[in-house]
Amino acid sequence: MNYKQGFTLAEVLITLGIIGVVAAMTLPTLVMNNRNRELETGLKVAYSTIEQGLRKMQAENGYPPTAEYYPKTGDFYPEYKKQFNKIYDCGFENPNEDICMSRANNQGGQNGYVDLTYKTFNGKTLGTDGFDDGQFVLPNGMLILIENQSLGMGTYGLGISVDINGKKKSPNRYGQDLFTFQIMPDGKLLPMGAPGTAYTDEATYCSATSSNKINGAGCTYKALTEKDYWKNLPK
Repeated sequence: MNYKQGFTLAEVLITLGIIGVVAAMTLPTLVMNNRNRELETGLKVAYSTIEQGLRKMQAENGYPPTAEYYPKTGDFYPEYKKQFNKIYDCGFENPNEDICMSRANNQGGQNGYVDLTYKTFNGKTLGTDGFDDGQFVLPNGMLILIENQSLGMGTYGLGISVDINGKKKSPNRYGQDLFTFQIMPDGKLLPMGAPGTAYTDEATYCSATSSNKINGAGCTYKALTEKDYWKNLPK
């Protein structure tokens, strides 16, 4: 007499249980890796987009868009935003906090501007003073933020930051989806953290252990140049 061999119900349930455990262990890593690949691609797109706006601005005005020509707070932003079509203009004061970075002062007992939606590279409260000289949202959702310091305020000069997937999408962490670029005196746009930019001290400005309120400011260069950067983001 021939008997058909098969699995018992208990064997099937055990196998499904093992598959479920393996999936539960590996799925979060796969999701995180996919998210990080999207953020890496978004940063490269943002770099190109920001630079194209600067080149258009230079062609239109006939001089490089540097702190020499835009020395005062409020000089640079109105000219730069004109280089982009169909933006949502957050303005300077009282922006729509659903999609723009807040300018509320002293939130959470902190000194200076703080938007509690955003965190530093390692998840601490981010000081947002360096993003407060105008902001706008592009049609693809990127949030562009301007810092227009005067020439008398050190070497920083003009800075352009970008939340590459917008405020509504996580992680809203400096050095993970929020990045800063610096316009150098010769008009070249460099990722912050590159040699010659304002924030090159990795232990302070791109560290899993730093308590600095703008930790993450110096991560842009590393994010664009180090192949393992996106694999080792702090949780």
